[in-house]
Amino acid sequence: MKNITKEYKNEDITVVWKPGICIHSAICFNGLPKVFNPAERPWIKLEDTETDQIISQVDRCPSGALSYRYNNEVEIDERKEEIVIETIKDGPLLVYGNLLIKNSNGEEVKKSKVTAFCRCGHSSNKPFCDGTHVSNKFSG
Repeated sequence: MKNITKEYKNEDITVVWKPGICIHSAICFNGLPKVFNPAERPWIKLEDTETDQIISQVDRCPSGALSYRYNNEVEIDERKEEIVIETIKDGPLLVYGNLLIKNSNGEEVKKSKVTAFCRCGHSSNKPFCDGTHVSNKFSG
């Protein structure tokens, strides 16, 4: 499941979901249940919702499992903003902003918007959170 990528389109954008990095925070569902409903198939339905609302909700995804691109443009995130770090109770460390992360093997990964880092030590996708803290009942 780690390398699966699913795409959902409307006229304006394509929403990309990578289930292998989703931490199941439910922020998408709680924020916009008309679009994101895991009880339905497909679980992402973009029709009948303003594109701006969808983009705003996708931007809140803490793991980066949800992203989007404009169908007729190449989007480059050139924001030069302050980086914000937030600790989620019993969950990951969220870092907001553009990041260049160097893995222990020297590989570089670019992340933008929100990145969720593991705090429980049990993620199979380190240094990123994979939601394992929930099943391990991490407290901190």
